[in-house]
Amino acid sequence: MIASGVLYMANKGPAYGLSREVQSKIDKKYDPELEERLVAWIIAQCGSGVSQPAQGKTSFQNWLKDGCVLCELINSLSGTNKPVKSIKSSGMAFKQMEQISMFLKAAENYGVTKTDMFQTVDLFEGKDLAAVQRTLMALGSLAVTKDDGNYRGDPNWFHKKSQENRRDFSEEQLSEGRNVIGLQMGTNKGASQAGMTGYGRPRQIINNP
Repeated sequence: MIASGVLYMANKGPAYGLSREVQSKIDKKYDPELEERLVAWIIAQCGSGVSQPAQGKTSFQNWLKDGCVLCELINSLSGTNKPVKSIKSSGMAFKQMEQISMFLKAAENYGVTKTDMFQTVDLFEGKDLAAVQRTLMALGSLAVTKDDGNYRGDPNWFHKKSQENRRDFSEEQLSEGRNVIGLQMGTNKGASQAGMTGYGRPRQIINNP
């Protein structure tokens, strides 16, 4: 509907001014080539039960929008312990958003960091599909890195995440390390506070009768 020269989109308010400019910049971050890789991975990961979407951002959004494919994806990465117990196709918006939320919670438990997570509206309302791609890339990288037998597809589609180089030290080694740091930083043993003002002490106020 057009009113007073402003384009209105259903349930989204007017698309003009700063909001349109910001949305345009967000849209430019969306990567069509990455879309192809993610679609190929999700189909390989989930199997023949997941259909192939048409190319393009809108088709990619509609493919994932009800949350079913996303929930199938996270379940396929989780072995026998499926985080999403029930996946149902529904035409009701709140049910679709609920399943997206279940995927996001399961993905976070899987190890995807909050900074790599998209918001439900990013997918459901198409606010930021580049963020959706970022989450799926982070999930794929984690799956390849875990190497637990649940990943399917070409492992070269994703970069392995750097592993924490954890080392366990004995109490004796830790004590030696503290001594070395103490020598490097100097010591305050033998220091005297004589003649120093007692900073931080409350000032005494004496009321004369």
